[in-house]
Amino acid sequence: MIEREVKLRFDSPDQARAAILATGATLLRDRRLQEDALFDTDDEVLQGQHSALRLRTETGTSLLTFKGPVAADTMKVRDEYETEVGSHVVMTQVLAALGLHVWFRYEKYREEYTAKDVIVALDETPVGTYIEIEGDEHGILAMTRALGRTPEDFILQSYRRLFVLRREEYGLGPDMLFRTR
Repeated sequence: MIEREVKLRFDSPDQARAAILATGATLLRDRRLQEDALFDTDDEVLQGQHSALRLRTETGTSLLTFKGPVAADTMKVRDEYETEVGSHVVMTQVLAALGLHVWFRYEKYREEYTAKDVIVALDETPVGTYIEIEGDEHGILAMTRALGRTPEDFILQSYRRLFVLRREEYGLGPDMLFRTR
């Protein structure tokens, strides 16, 4: 499966939500906390391949996702394989038995909307508010324009990279976690 997405930065969740609703998008999933853990080997094989293995937990559900390297493009395009797992704890043990460990953890509050050919996620993170648009190229461009933005506003970095760039500004430690919930 191919994932195509971009991020756009907004000053606040209220500003981002108002922009999304003004496009006519409808709420798909309510706001919830996502807790993500990235796994790799001791010698960082996945990072060296510019790939990621993520275990996400939200509202009692866990998803295991593999993301391949990002292809050179004006949007973030990469292979993505995802499946639901029955137990976060058991999956973490399986990954450990395979020689993988958690090397980075991050949290965000996410709510999702749907509009014509895209999913629009409003992400509140410890390093700012972002809208993530996922879908086909035409849909992403149309939603970007509807949000009052242009492709020059696209952010293609991962949340890990955004965290590295902004963690000192927000006084965060080694992981991108909310101090209090």
